[in-house]
Amino acid sequence: MTEASFHHEHILADGVQLHVVRAGIGPPVILLHGFPENWHSWRRQIPVLADAGFSVLVPDLRGYNLSGRPQDKNAYRLEHLVRDVAALVHATGYSRSHIVGHDWGGVIAWMFAGQYPQLVDKLIILNAPHLKIYFQKVRYPRQMLRSWYVLFFLLQRLPEFVLSSRNYRVLRKMFERGQARKLAFNTEDIEQYIQALASPGALTAALNYYRANVTMATMGKSAILMPIQAETLVIWGELDPALGIELLDGLDEVAPRVCIHRIPDSSHWVQNEAPAEVNRMLVNFLRGRKDT
Repeated sequence: MTEASFHHEHILADGVQLHVVRAGIGPPVILLHGFPENWHSWRRQIPVLADAGFSVLVPDLRGYNLSGRPQDKNAYRLEHLVRDVAALVHATGYSRSHIVGHDWGGVIAWMFAGQYPQLVDKLIILNAPHLKIYFQKVRYPRQMLRSWYVLFFLLQRLPEFVLSSRNYRVLRKMFERGQARKLAFNTEDIEQYIQALASPGALTAALNYYRANVTMATMGKSAILMPIQAETLVIWGELDPALGIELLDGLDEVAPRVCIHRIPDSSHWVQNEAPAEVNRMLVNFLRGRKDT
């Protein structure tokens, strides 16, 4: 299966039209990307999952790429983001879906599994912290230093100026130099992300994920503290410069059915850096095999 065979459509979510890529036939799997990517982040997983007998839905999250882009910062609060995922599950035609999330997509997936357990089959998280653990660990110097960029993103206008200057040089270097394994992103991949972020309002929308949520440490407290009922797999690239492995500590308390798979020589962009290993883990876990 190639990208030419992917089906593109729009689905009405929580007041926003989401651009969605579909592929395959079978039990649904929804893949949620992170900052500052879009559906293209999962290009190496979509055909594998489709060939394995799953129907795959991959949205551009609200504000990204070809999806609707609300101007109001509060439109990017997690309450709206999880409702978007609920709409995607309903659009599958199934009562439940497997949910896979990376980075901000993983944060949304954690929250969604807590708030909508009846809509979740299995949950897979790639290098994304559970917010209860993140807010605990970020108080300590190690994770606080790793999270310096979050405070920067909370500023108004300046982050947009810095990230977009010199033809988005900072973001280009983030992809190029942030790879633990080379060739995770080629020139075409990076250009696709940059062009999407260069659309009017797109970079601000991406930053609004931080601005609308990170300062709200008590947001959705009951949902954050609610144990995740779903069988859960966490895949973690240990060389992540922004999210330390200490964020894995205590996961069994918030997700009692969790299994953790570490990839020592991969960083934050784990599904792009180690696609063969990640794909094997995804398919085996979703099929119920024990060799994950």
